[in-house]
Amino acid sequence: MTEASELPTPPPAAHPLATALARPKLIAVGCVIALAALGWLYLAFAVADMGEAGAALGPGMTIFDSLPRAVQAICRPLFGATMPEHGVWLIALMWGAMTLAMMLPTAGPMILTYAEIADTAARKGERIVSPLVLAAGYTTMWFGYAVAATVAQILFTRLALMDTGMSSASVLFSGAIFIAAGVYQFTPLKHACLNQCQRPFPFFFANWQTTAIGVFRLGVQQGLYCLGCCWAMMLVMFAVGVMNVVWMAGLGIVMTIEKIGSGRRFSHAVGVVLILGGIAFVAGAFVTHWPGAAN
Repeated sequence: MTEASELPTPPPAAHPLATALARPKLIAVGCVIALAALGWLYLAFAVADMGEAGAALGPGMTIFDSLPRAVQAICRPLFGATMPEHGVWLIALMWGAMTLAMMLPTAGPMILTYAEIADTAARKGERIVSPLVLAAGYTTMWFGYAVAATVAQILFTRLALMDTGMSSASVLFSGAIFIAAGVYQFTPLKHACLNQCQRPFPFFFANWQTTAIGVFRLGVQQGLYCLGCCWAMMLVMFAVGVMNVVWMAGLGIVMTIEKIGSGRRFSHAVGVVLILGGIAFVAGAFVTHWPGAAN
């Protein structure tokens, strides 16, 4: 009895939530899924005019005209045919949601790489910072892009390059964006930034931080690399319709494939496709306005 009474009391079982929060990889996966889903959810609720034809929203959107109205909801513009005076902040929210929906999934490998390193450090008893802080720094850069895109959209609308339904009003404008985005795929800056996005482990290994502000800065740096890699492709949304979810999903997939180490050939192939698409836009505009074309 004496020996039994001297046995050490086992420590109380950890709360399930505390156990989950102590696992950086689990937090990283949950963060990416939750925030990306939040962005898509906002876009799904951006509905005003359920009667507008899909063709008015950009290339590829007519496919949704034959779907149930509940499905069509995800691809309708926030303002219908006109933008109200208080619509500026709604445009900013929309671009913010787009950055979450399109860019966070592409950052998944980077955030998971940080989480794996943090997992190893945590098992050694070393101090770590939650991947949520890293994701916050990353999204800060893209929210900054969302603000710039909002200003650009308002400017394009006032210059009559876009209509108030957030679609391109000029075929030449669309063609110029496609060509510019395609050319950027071949630039040294594009590939320098893409290389950093594809290989986050050396970056974290060389710049590891154990403070919240330090990890936040790492997220900002990674966000800057991602911005340098993908900003031109994001501009394509101005050409195909800002609320065109067909192109949102397509571009998101392309940018994700780029970042998982697909090599330069894939980036160059995307560039060629974008340039050819832009040339088609421009050629179509000239053919349409060529003397006698109407005959």
